Amino acid sequence: MEPLILQTASEDAGKRLDAWLAEQTELTRSAVQKLMEEGRVTAAGKPLAKNTRLTGGETVSVKLPEPEAVDIVPQNIPLDVVYEDEDVIVVNKPKGLVVHPAPGHPDGTLVNALLYHCGDSLSGINGELRPGIVHRIDRDTSGLIITAKNDFAHVKLAEQLQDHTLARTYRCIVTGNLREDTGTVNAPIGRCPADRKKMAVVAGGRNAVTHWTVLERYPGVNYVECRLETGRTHQIRVHMAYIGHPILGDTVYGNKKPVPGLQGQCLHAVGLKFIHPRTGELVELTCGLPEEFEKQLKKYRNMAWSGCSYEWNGRVRCDCLWMEQKAASFGRER
Repeated sequence: MEPLILQTASEDAGKRLDAWLAEQTELTRSAVQKLMEEGRVTAAGKPLAKNTRLTGGETVSVKLPEPEAVDIVPQNIPLDVVYEDEDVIVVNKPKGLVVHPAPGHPDGTLVNALLYHCGDSLSGINGELRPGIVHRIDRDTSGLIITAKNDFAHVKLAEQLQDHTLARTYRCIVTGNLREDTGTVNAPIGRCPADRKKMAVVAGGRNAVTHWTVLERYPGVNYVECRLETGRTHQIRVHMAYIGHPILGDTVYGNKKPVPGLQGQCLHAVGLKFIHPRTGELVELTCGLPEEFEKQLKKYRNMAWSGCSYEWNGRVRCDCLWMEQKAASFGRER
């Protein structure tokens, strides 16, 4: 199996190597430490100890073990396959589907569905519980997720996650009105000290960067596009709540009262861009919004047509005359 090659940056200086590797991969810190104890983590050909401190600029090589046998039962769960070839498969994951088995979710997951669909052709790098999984999205977040069908593809895609050539774009509806049209949240994320089941912006957390752009403005909510530079647990949800605009329907980081007609947060992974691991060609994929997301947008757009303020092509309009003119131009009556 080809080793995983990772490059440290100047800002990584002083970090423990095992913690840094856990940040850069889907491996747990204990799994990283085991690899280091076995001499599988090297720099310039020399094995590195788990308490090694980075100086910045090192090239770290990780020799992963051969994949373990997978005992998870394949299940015939329908998949919305957006793209597939011998190396990768990209699926439009619906809300409510857990990505991989975990406590409380032993089966009925995306991994169970992929095993049924792909058979034995899934990467084994992440172990028997997460075969093929390169990155994750939350249970109640829908949209595009890429899976590796072999270890060669997995290594290449993991490298792209690190250098940000694997780009992920999300759409969401957030509460409140963002002051600017675009912005960036650069705030570290870690476990919430008050509730270990939640994530939060905390000092000493893992580096996390989210870029956002307002697409449409409505009374009380904004329709927003988010682009991930990193991929931390609950990153967009935590970052938008951190700046005072939690995602509509997010009862964990926002209003505790569920939104009628909405299961969980109004968040959808709409775009995925990556370099194909074998051909080197750029692959760009998109998928439409789920029905319940569209219904929420339609509701707020209808509110705008009823005379509420609405931003059209970046210009805020509130006057009824303008609404009548706009309605007439579309052959509609108010």
